[in-house]
Amino acid sequence: MSKDLVSGLFTTLQNNEMVRNRECIYYASKLVGEVLKTLQRHGYVGAIEYIEDGRGGKFRIQLLGRINRSAPIRPRFNVKKDEYEKWERQYLPSKDIGIIIVTTNKGVMSHKEAKERGLGGKLLGYVY
Repeated sequence: MSKDLVSGLFTTLQNNEMVRNRECIYYASKLVGEVLKTLQRHGYVGAIEYIEDGRGGKFRIQLLGRINRSAPIRPRFNVKKDEYEKWERQYLPSKDIGIIIVTTNKGVMSHKEAKERGLGGKLLGYVY
C-alpha cells in the first residue's frame, strides 16, 4: 500500500481509464472519500460503494470514461482565494475544462466552489 493515498487514487483512476475499465477498487480513507464525492459531483466518476473488508475498507468506483488526465499536485501548494487563475493556467488545458481538487477549512471541494465561497486552501490534484 502506498503512503500517500490521494496520489495513489489519482494514478489508479488514470490507469483504469486508460485501459477502459468500467470500475476499479481503491483503499478507503476519509480524505479519499471526500475527493471521490467531489469527483462524483462534477460527473467524473459514477457510483461509489464502500466495501468493509475488516482491514480499513475499500471503495468500488464506477468509471464513466470521462477522465482524460488525473494527477496529484506535489508538493501540496498553498493557494490564496485570489490565486486560482494562476494554478488553472498551470495545470488545466483550457479555461472551464477540468477541476483542481482543493482541501479547505470547510472541506474538500473543487477550485470553482472554493472561488465562489472565497476560500483558500491546499491543492491536492487535478482532473480533466
